[in-house]
Amino acid sequence: MAPPLGRELIMMREHTELYIDGAWHAPIQESFLELTDPATGKEHVRAVLGGEADIDAAVAAAERAFVSYSRTTPQERIALLERILVEFDKRAEDLAQAVVDEVGAPRALARGVHVPTGRSQIVTAIEVLRTYAFTEMRGETRIRKEPLGVAALITPWNFPILQPVGKTVSALAAGCTVVLKPAEATPSPTFILAEIMEAAGVPAGVFNLVNGLGSVVGPRLSSHPGVGVISFTGSLPTATRVSIAAAPTAKRVVSELGGKSPHILMPDGDVDVAVETALNWLMATTGQLCSAPSRTLVPRERRDAFLSALVPAVEAIRVGDPRDEDTTMGPLVSAEQWDTVQGYIRAGLDEGARLVTGGPGRPPGREEGHFARPTVFADVDNAMTIAREEIFGPVMSVIAYDTVDEAVEIANDSPFGLAAYVTGEDLEAATAVAERMRVGYVLINDAEFDWSAPWGGYKQSGNGREFGPDGMAEYLETKVIRG
Repeated sequence: MAPPLGRELIMMREHTELYIDGAWHAPIQESFLELTDPATGKEHVRAVLGGEADIDAAVAAAERAFVSYSRTTPQERIALLERILVEFDKRAEDLAQAVVDEVGAPRALARGVHVPTGRSQIVTAIEVLRTYAFTEMRGETRIRKEPLGVAALITPWNFPILQPVGKTVSALAAGCTVVLKPAEATPSPTFILAEIMEAAGVPAGVFNLVNGLGSVVGPRLSSHPGVGVISFTGSLPTATRVSIAAAPTAKRVVSELGGKSPHILMPDGDVDVAVETALNWLMATTGQLCSAPSRTLVPRERRDAFLSALVPAVEAIRVGDPRDEDTTMGPLVSAEQWDTVQGYIRAGLDEGARLVTGGPGRPPGREEGHFARPTVFADVDNAMTIAREEIFGPVMSVIAYDTVDEAVEIANDSPFGLAAYVTGEDLEAATAVAERMRVGYVLINDAEFDWSAPWGGYKQSGNGREFGPDGMAEYLETKVIRG
């Protein structure tokens, strides 16, 4: 049993080698990145950075391994994933502590959400392989689904277990080999993942880890002729660069990008459920969630009642050290992100939104670290900056509407289309609204999230899907055999 997380356990983490071709190697040109503890602002991680030559070595290893791994049977891949699951469970507490230390997620969130959602992806991949039809007959025509090749996986910092694990096991289940480039801001969970792969006996070259600066290794990985498919989660500007780099080799690019998710409180909706939705999907993650319901649309006549319930709940949030038992919201991931969020709060004030609670600066008693105040703006117009752009912080905009049609129009008036939320007693009416929203995923009445359902967005929220059979299908190509 691991000891409880606590300030006494904070120690310097060092990652000095990359995992390539089944072994740990120092990078060809060694350099390091120092990262700070979100709760203190003090240096606590030193991670090695790979370069273009390391990407070349990793892709070459993955190409060699693909020759045999792509020919494995679903049953053989199930056995491999089952071994990975066993090793993942052994390292669950290590993974949770890494998320607390590097993302700043409260301990309960790390243990209760980050680790289980990563585990669920392994379980789901095994279940998918048990029934997936890689070959079907259409009359006398044989249709085969075959692995695309080397999969380049570029993952974000906000969910550093779910995203790397989900992408990796989907690719492995399909029969692809992997080169994983994690977010440099949160390297430790993926180094632990590499150790899990090694302990599970993943064949050499099937899984490779190259930590590095996106600006350095990203272009090489995206343009590499040995890569068959790229799965990227991050921002639209970076996704654009990835797609441009990938275009000359016509490789498939799957992307999950930003969001500005609307939450419609219906005229008959339960205010308490709507408040819980805001707390669970926005504030609990310090707003660092691409599907966070950062725009809440409320009937004009119910706005004051909603705010009367919301504000005390937000002000009751315990912002503090993520290692403390009582903390319900941790810090932002970095000083850079803290500055970004402060800029958006100032923009809300400058553009005339009414500050209801929170505001600029740190919460009382939090002079160090990257802590932000849970903030709610009312009287927000959907044309304001805080209603248009993804903030990635604990900042909520409340927008009044007069008719449900107007609410749907406001909800869809966004360049993004990742997720949405509806709260309403009449499920038929709520579902009808959900069907009119141009987004990839809708939760009604704070429903439980299905981590095996297709995940992805419309418009500038990306293309393609992750999780479950749809996620694995992104790593497969279609072949026709006649005669």
